[in-house]
Amino acid sequence: MPKPIASLSLDLDNKWSYMKTHGDSGWESFPSYLDIVVPRFVDFLNQRDLKITVFIVGQDAALEKNHEALSLIPEYGHEVGNHSFHHEPWLHLYSLDRIDEEFARTEESLQTATGETPVGFRGPGFSLSPDVLTVLQRRGYQYDCSTFPTFLGPLARMYYFMTAKLDEKEKEERKKLFGTFSEGFRPLKPHHWELEDGPLLEIPVTTMPLFKVPIHVSYLLYLDRFSRGLAMTYWRMALTMCRMTGVAPSLLLHPLDFMGGDDDSDLGFFPAMNIESDRKVELVGRIIDLMTRHWDVRPMIDHANSIVSPKKQNKPQLAHA
Repeated sequence: MPKPIASLSLDLDNKWSYMKTHGDSGWESFPSYLDIVVPRFVDFLNQRDLKITVFIVGQDAALEKNHEALSLIPEYGHEVGNHSFHHEPWLHLYSLDRIDEEFARTEESLQTATGETPVGFRGPGFSLSPDVLTVLQRRGYQYDCSTFPTFLGPLARMYYFMTAKLDEKEKEERKKLFGTFSEGFRPLKPHHWELEDGPLLEIPVTTMPLFKVPIHVSYLLYLDRFSRGLAMTYWRMALTMCRMTGVAPSLLLHPLDFMGGDDDSDLGFFPAMNIESDRKVELVGRIIDLMTRHWDVRPMIDHANSIVSPKKQNKPQLAHA
């Protein structure tokens, strides 16, 4: 009996985007670690014969210095996705025209850097709005994966505000970062938004069924700071809950899951950056190897294509920002 299809994706946030979101100076020169992390995760995945989706920031694709690293992604058979151009987690505050311009610039830059045109989108910081969905629909995207069903968004935002260097205007821009408590009531299984021009598929970032707490790899690495046994027990529990509830997980990776303080000492504010890269990569391998025991792990587009569009019915709604 074939394994059910699940998906694996990586949000290729770059060094400058973390600095910008954190409120650090110097991000305007667009410092990058793509030359380190892209070959590392491409080799890691190649060893396991896995293909995934990599959501790339348009600004990185627009810079020629990043083209060599980014070209490795499609060269090794990975799907290229849209992660916005400016990587601003307040994308939900943009006007319809500005969103359209943001996506057009990203698509053009990705085509230049990778030769690929994206059909999937994930908002920076899970930023989403009805206007974002409308633009995705109009531009012919096949799926979105920006929802993050968890009750912990307000706590994550509180921690972020405590550690970031932000003025009041910046805090106002970021006031909906990571979503509200109500995000935890969103469905974990893929569903369709009913839009004016037809349905658009949503594949949520998987959180633990019932409890709706995060299970993405960065969170597991944070738990590993305290206990490897704790991190792996938590992950096994999450996989068991997914199997019991029929949730095919869509697991999220980040570049810093493959990097440690030995690679870059400027990002110490990010959780688990005090762990050396070798230890991180070893744990990421154990996490993904456990997942592949029960699911056929594919890029997001394969996950999307495995989901049959339902007949028109009552659809989830996204409140206007």
